[in-house]
Amino acid sequence: MEKKKIDAVFEGGGVKGIGLVGAVAAVEEAGYEFENLAGTSAGAIVAGLLAVGYPAQRLKEIVGTIDYHKFQDKGTLDRLGIPGMLASIVTEYGIYEGKFFEEWFGGLLKETGKTKFGDILTGDPREEYKYKLQVIASDISDRKLLVLPRGLKSFGFDPDEFPIARAVRMSMSIPVFFEPVKLVDVNGRVHYIVDGGMLSNYPIWLLDDRENCTWPTFGFKLVEPAEQKLKEGEPIPIHNPVDFLSAMLGTMMGAHDSYHISVSKGDYARTIGIPTVIKGAAGDKEIKTTYFDITPEETEKLYQNGYQSARDFLTQWSFEDWKRKFRNAPATI
Repeated sequence: MEKKKIDAVFEGGGVKGIGLVGAVAAVEEAGYEFENLAGTSAGAIVAGLLAVGYPAQRLKEIVGTIDYHKFQDKGTLDRLGIPGMLASIVTEYGIYEGKFFEEWFGGLLKETGKTKFGDILTGDPREEYKYKLQVIASDISDRKLLVLPRGLKSFGFDPDEFPIARAVRMSMSIPVFFEPVKLVDVNGRVHYIVDGGMLSNYPIWLLDDRENCTWPTFGFKLVEPAEQKLKEGEPIPIHNPVDFLSAMLGTMMGAHDSYHISVSKGDYARTIGIPTVIKGAAGDKEIKTTYFDITPEETEKLYQNGYQSARDFLTQWSFEDWKRKFRNAPATI
């Protein structure tokens, strides 16, 4: 069976990202293959592994064996209990180091031999589609959204040589929970980079409106969309924890994504909505972003939520109908 191409955008959601993997499995099973990929936080993890060639079955094995508690890697201060954690927030702007995640994810990439963005070039001359993967992060020092890897040029980095694992680490840096990633630009100024979900948790706009595109973009979404608006970056100094938390709050409130999930553009119609509530013996249970105590049984149920949601979506999906309704494209004879 000839493969059908799609682009894909994955929403962030921490542990809930297990549901994204289930949806990927159903889409692959239906004969689709992924071309351009984008994601935020947990969505960037899934998109990153797909971009370097991991199939859905391998992704299921990975999420089924993760010990999420290992992501809570503590530095010296953090091991001193609550006072140490507070001191870590004061001095390092976050509790957990994030080093374990970056090494773990980097190890998975090494298995494929594709660890830098230069390893996943598409051959497309357009800057926005030069790399198979794009991830979203938030630069709270400039209060703006950061699209990686292309956004790295403004810092003086060569995107081709930048580690994919480092970019995904930036995208999943939940503020205060994880220490931010610090990038120094060409002028010597330090930028604090945190979770992309602060500004665009579901960046379906990133792969949108390509001229004469012959395949669709599917969105993989875990929560309800929120309309957001973006303003230009506004540099502010960060010298202490008060500055950091103030910048974070200001970023969330004042620099939201200008693109929004739209009914008229057909964003809902091309989105696979994945429930994050699972059924158990004690009733329904909502899986939270940082629910690191998730059991194997709960993991499987969340995976099945994604799998079934994608199967249901595909039974009614028609790219030609979607284009006629939302892009005014003539029917194909």
